[in-house]
Amino acid sequence: MQDPISIDIKNRRIATSPELADACFTCGTCASGCPATNLVPGWDPRKAIRAIALGLEQEVIDSKWPWVCTLCGRCQYACPMGVQLIKTFRTCRILRERDLVPDPLHRGTMMNFERGNNLGIPTDDFLFLLADLGVEMEEDEKQPCPGFYVPVDKEGANIIVTVNSKEPFAEPDDMKFWWRIFYAAKEDWTISSTNWEGVNWGLFSGDDENWKIQVGRVLENARRLKVKTILYPE
Repeated sequence: MQDPISIDIKNRRIATSPELADACFTCGTCASGCPATNLVPGWDPRKAIRAIALGLEQEVIDSKWPWVCTLCGRCQYACPMGVQLIKTFRTCRILRERDLVPDPLHRGTMMNFERGNNLGIPTDDFLFLLADLGVEMEEDEKQPCPGFYVPVDKEGANIIVTVNSKEPFAEPDDMKFWWRIFYAAKEDWTISSTNWEGVNWGLFSGDDENWKIQVGRVLENARRLKVKTILYPE
């Protein structure tokens, strides 16, 4: 089936074809399997699609629905008519004015753009933490890793690892799980000293420009260090 929804980003609207009303016959299958149904009063996947079909797309864009929806895809998978719900709801995020995007997502996206990670952790603090954690692993009383250190900006490694900034910020020991695997497997790996963020909030917030910028930075790190594989532990 041809996608009944045409997306017009340039003109900041979701242009729907007349066939959408016929494609969606309001069976409710999408809403019945949606984990976000009833979390936003008055909204569920069926009601959002119907509103767009009736020309009320701005009401959907301005509502909390596109942000409570996790874009998990259960609604689209279950839809007997093949309506592209995920593309539609993510486009609602794209079309939201950036200063009206939920604050943590927008702030994190801009922090990543300006400082290279979602939480704005300074480079010196990050490098100090990596060195300190490396010593902890090497000298661990229960599971020592003799000779272990965190290889930063190592050229020619097999794997470059990205990092979820919440780990160095609040849960640094979580990074050790991967490091112990690398140590046991004698893996050749590295972490970049800059632009190491592995969680792309531009993807989640509908900020496609910053989404692409972050992806480009990760690729540039891999090319700069001549690394074969990029790992997203996230």
